[in-house]
Amino acid sequence: MKNKKTVVLGASAKPEKYAFKAITMLVEKGHSVLAIGQNAGEVAGIKIQTKAIPLKNIDTITLYLNPIRQRDYYNYIVESKPKRVIFNPGTENLEFYQLLELNKIKVEVACTLVLLTTNQY
Repeated sequence: MKNKKTVVLGASAKPEKYAFKAITMLVEKGHSVLAIGQNAGEVAGIKIQTKAIPLKNIDTITLYLNPIRQRDYYNYIVESKPKRVIFNPGTENLEFYQLLELNKIKVEVACTLVLLTTNQY
């Protein structure tokens, strides 16, 4: 399996949150993970950053932010030039899909946990 450098945007140190579960599973599956969230913390040895950090060579950004909160990150995500952005359930955003596609970034409406569990990540 290829290591896919992944940014979890909307990361949380709360075990009941899907972003927490995604970080844990990404680490277990051997992917490099960067976590960005509102509150500092740590998940599976990954520190949650509370500010947008410079991103390079990113394969995937997986979103755990509602569409309104995503707006603050449009330019950040586009400028980081990931290969794809995964819109997890509840994060669907037609406006952002169009912006990403204009910038030749693949849009994937899926569940990161399901993709990892079924080896489709």
